[in-house]
Amino acid sequence: MTPTNGNTIKDPVIVVLQLSGGNDFMNTVVPYGEPLYYDFRKTVGIPETDLLHLDSQYGLHPALTSFKEIYDQGNLAIIAGVGYPNPDRSHFRSMDIWHTAEPTNVIPEGWLGRIIRELDPQKQNVCTGISFGQGLPRAMYLSGTPALSVRDLESYGLLTSMSGRRQRRAINVFTRMYAPEEFAEANMTLGHIGQTGVDALAGVDMLKPVPAQYSSSVEYADDQLAQSLRGIAQVHTANIGTRVFYAELGGFDTHGAQMGTQTGLLRQLSRAVSDFFADLREHNASEEVVMLVFTEFGRRVRDNGNGTDHGSGGGAFLIGERVNGGMYAEYPSLDPANQLSGDLHYNNDFRSIYSTIIDDWFHMQPEPIVNGSFERFQGMISPLN
Repeated sequence: MTPTNGNTIKDPVIVVLQLSGGNDFMNTVVPYGEPLYYDFRKTVGIPETDLLHLDSQYGLHPALTSFKEIYDQGNLAIIAGVGYPNPDRSHFRSMDIWHTAEPTNVIPEGWLGRIIRELDPQKQNVCTGISFGQGLPRAMYLSGTPALSVRDLESYGLLTSMSGRRQRRAINVFTRMYAPEEFAEANMTLGHIGQTGVDALAGVDMLKPVPAQYSSSVEYADDQLAQSLRGIAQVHTANIGTRVFYAELGGFDTHGAQMGTQTGLLRQLSRAVSDFFADLREHNASEEVVMLVFTEFGRRVRDNGNGTDHGSGGGAFLIGERVNGGMYAEYPSLDPANQLSGDLHYNNDFRSIYSTIIDDWFHMQPEPIVNGSFERFQGMISPLN
C-alpha cells in the first residue's frame, strides 16, 4: 500500500480458489427453467423447490447460501459456459491448461507467475505471491520469480520439528548452504535451488510475526479450505505486500454419490468464503480483494445414475466489493443438437476471465500473460484506482 498526502491507496489483490476434480456446474448454477435439465438429471437433479432462485430460469445449489447473499448484494458475477477449444477431459491436462493459459502447447510458466513478475519485477518481495495448501500450484510457477507455498501459517518455518540449539545450528547450516555467494558460480539448476532457499529464508522472516499480529471475531471452520482462507486473511491484513493468493478445495470428481458429496463440498465453500470476506470487512480490508473461483471442467449433461462423468462447458465465479454482479454470458444450451458429444459447449474462453482481471483490476496488458487476445467482460470489475 502506498501512502499519498496522508491517505492510503490500496493495491488490488487477487485470491484464486481452485475447485479440483471438475465441479458439476449444472448442479451449481441450475437451469431449472429448462425442462431438459430434469430429463437429463433424473437421479441427481435438484428439485426447483430446493434451489436458491436467482430468477425465473436459474437457481443456486441450496448449499450456496452465502453465494446467494453476495449475489443479492450485487457482488457476485456468474460466468457460465467457460472452457477452451478442443476440451480435454483429463484432470491433469485440463488443470494444466488453466494454470498456464495455454491449451495447445505444454509450457512451464503459470499465468499468475507472470502477474507476480509484473507486480514485482525487481524481486524485492518474496511474499508477493503466496499459496496456501499442498505445494505451489503451477499457475504461480515462473522460473526466477519467487512465490511461497504455506501449509499452515502458525507452524510455517524451517526445521520446526527441531527445537532450541539443534534448530538454530541447522538453520545456520541451511543459511550458509543457500547463501548467494555459494551458488553464484554454479550452474543454472543449482542457482535456482539456491535462490529458492534464499527466498524461503526471507519468507520465514516476513511471515513469522503475522499470526501474533492477527485478531478477529470471525470463527472459521476447521476444514482445510477455511483454514487456508483464514491464513490468507492473516497475511493480507498484515500489509506485507502480498498481491496474489491461492487456495484449493478438492473432491469434486463426483462419478458416484454426487448428491451428498457435492452438497458437503459446496457447504464448505459457502461458509469459508462468507467467513473470509466477513473477516476482511472487520479489518477494513475487503474493498481491494477480488476472488476467482474456478474448476478445470464441467460434467456430462446426462447423469450416470449416481453421479456425473467428466465433461466440458463449466463455469466460474468472481466475488468482491468491486465486482459488478449478475449472470454474465449465455448459459450453454442443453439441447442435444447443440451439445458437444454429450457435453455442454463452452461459450466463453477462460482466458477472457483472466484478461478481464489482468486489464481491469491490475491495469496490465493481458496479451503476453494469457498468450493471446481475448474479449473482456465489460463492466464486470470496477477499478480500485
